[in-house]
Amino acid sequence: MRNALAIAKKELTLYFTTPWAYVVFTAMLGISSFFFVALLQDFRQAHLLARAYGWERLGPDYGAFKNLTDGVVVNLWNTIAVITLFVAPFLTMRLFAEERRNRTLELLLTLPVRPREIVLGKFLGGVGICSAALGVTIIYPITLALFGASESGRALEWSTVLLGYAGLLLWGATCIAIGMFVSALTESQMLAAILTFAVALVWWLLQGVVVQAEEPWRSIGTHLAFSAELSPLLRGVLDLKSVVFFLSVIFFALVLTDRAVEAQRWT
Repeated sequence: MRNALAIAKKELTLYFTTPWAYVVFTAMLGISSFFFVALLQDFRQAHLLARAYGWERLGPDYGAFKNLTDGVVVNLWNTIAVITLFVAPFLTMRLFAEERRNRTLELLLTLPVRPREIVLGKFLGGVGICSAALGVTIIYPITLALFGASESGRALEWSTVLLGYAGLLLWGATCIAIGMFVSALTESQMLAAILTFAVALVWWLLQGVVVQAEEPWRSIGTHLAFSAELSPLLRGVLDLKSVVFFLSVIFFALVLTDRAVEAQRWT
């Protein structure tokens, strides 16, 4: 475990000593802030309409806007989950691809460190930088808690907010695990990023892809889709099935990465 932590520390140092991490942080904060402001405007508009016509006449589509938690934070978490889908491939593309291109992976494998420690260390480093990128978004619910409660007359439901945030962290770790496996298969960082995005995107959209399929494929696709499994967590519902699902994907991605790195020892 000591070796894995040392590798994780090295990866985090590499991230934070290059402009790339700060570009990712800026992109995450900039894009999410645009949607945050848009959601606040929609929330305010919904309340203006409710005062004029009443919630009953607005229809079910406006029901979520009755409070800040459902109307703003939950919708924002869903948006940030999609942003993470785009950001994660660029955080993971260099983890192994750069090592293979620079021929430093072979040198790393000659050291008294096991492949699983290398994989775990790089995974922890990737999760660390992804968590930092997601961490900047916690400013939004804090801002709402300080200044926005009077808009709806209700305080934020912090249990819902924090569980949704935990779901984002779990989703980020899943994207990192998948991206790391893809990075271990190629020397091209750009190819690793593109393939990671393609795999995660198809997996995310799987529910919509199989909606017209026959049973049991429709049910299987729905249960395996990232978007379907993540949705209850982002709404603040502790669904153990979803947690186990994402942990299983992370575990198998790490196992596959370990096998891919182990194969490099004999090539």
